[in-house]
Amino acid sequence: MVAAVKISEALAGKKMLTGRRADMSEDELDGTFATLVETQDGGVFAGSFQGESAWERHTNGDELVQVIDGATRLTIMTETGPQVLEMTAGMVTVVPQGCWHRFESATGVTVMTMTPQPTDHSTAEDPREGG
Repeated sequence: MVAAVKISEALAGKKMLTGRRADMSEDELDGTFATLVETQDGGVFAGSFQGESAWERHTNGDELVQVIDGATRLTIMTETGPQVLEMTAGMVTVVPQGCWHRFESATGVTVMTMTPQPTDHSTAEDPREGG
């Protein structure tokens, strides 16, 4: 089915997750992210948080990341080492397939992503070593 989704309405019932930690369980993250639409290989998601995510990677494709509100530091582990992007509202980037990455936001951020599934997670200091 083809449909348009109003992001603000999809997020209206979701909570801003404060104090996000890399070691949070899926249950603790429940209610934070809205699935806006499903795609062939994953979905488009949006959510708001303050804190730090676990490292994640997507082995089935690139991930599109757009900052809707607030600011975040997005660290992407590339073959040449970590690349840090300071992103604010209105900015967009692509995380290349298979690259470990994480979000850090001291003041809070609302992001929208087009994310292929599955997603791998890691709490290792350098996920390239610990997987």
